[in-house]
Amino acid sequence: MFAVRLRSSIIIMAVALLTIIPGGYVLWGTALTVSLIGLGELYRAVGVWKKNDMGLALTGILAAAFYYVLLLLGLEEYSTIYLVFAMAAILAVYVFTFPRYRAEQAMAAFFGIVYVCVMLSYIYLTRRMEDGAFLVWLIFICSWGCDTCAYCVGILIGKHKMSPVLSPKKSVEGAVGGVLGAALLGAIYAAIVGAHLEAENPVISYAVICAAGALISMIGDLAASAIKRNHDIKDYGTLIPGHGGILDRFDSVIFTAPVIYFLSNLMI
Repeated sequence: MFAVRLRSSIIIMAVALLTIIPGGYVLWGTALTVSLIGLGELYRAVGVWKKNDMGLALTGILAAAFYYVLLLLGLEEYSTIYLVFAMAAILAVYVFTFPRYRAEQAMAAFFGIVYVCVMLSYIYLTRRMEDGAFLVWLIFICSWGCDTCAYCVGILIGKHKMSPVLSPKKSVEGAVGGVLGAALLGAIYAAIVGAHLEAENPVISYAVICAAGALISMIGDLAASAIKRNHDIKDYGTLIPGHGGILDRFDSVIFTAPVIYFLSNLMI
């Protein structure tokens, strides 16, 4: 299993390099594809996606795709207006086909657009920023770096359970190690690429940003696990051997991406 997970991780990193480095249309298309696959996984998990009844799921998927068109056109400032119309479209399907869908399904359809597509889109938005070619990697450094550091510290000295019911293997010590490890990785990364950055003190800024992102990434990880527990599933999908689906691998990135984007705008 370890070999399978390692091979999948190498492939994921290769895809990330090949799409994030050029950015532009390549990254936009990749982010759109990953978002729609993740949205489909969530819709299947919560019962929005049904083989014989795709009306609500297709509405959500089309709304998500239209959001990415807005980003491509540089119209992200209209995203709030877009979300209002997306909600209206989903509720229109809900009321005009009543009682085909339950209220919980309509709410989950809208939730999925925000939770998966909008939040993952901040990878693309971060890449478009000034210094975005360097800032975007903080999303993965603090999310996946936190996961790795937390796992190692938890195995070595973890004693106090962080969430005994939801995730009994995670410890408080591991969480602290994950945050500190992410901050250290961010500082090291800034020291390496500092000559190319506009920030006055990138080592401190990147360390703080990665520490904050790592904290939030844990919420993303636990939230994805909670949704799976509520719906009695082990993984969201089977697309990534050894990991599961898109949401299984990007659960922490979903939360980290917008945090990195906003903190970078605030601090740098």
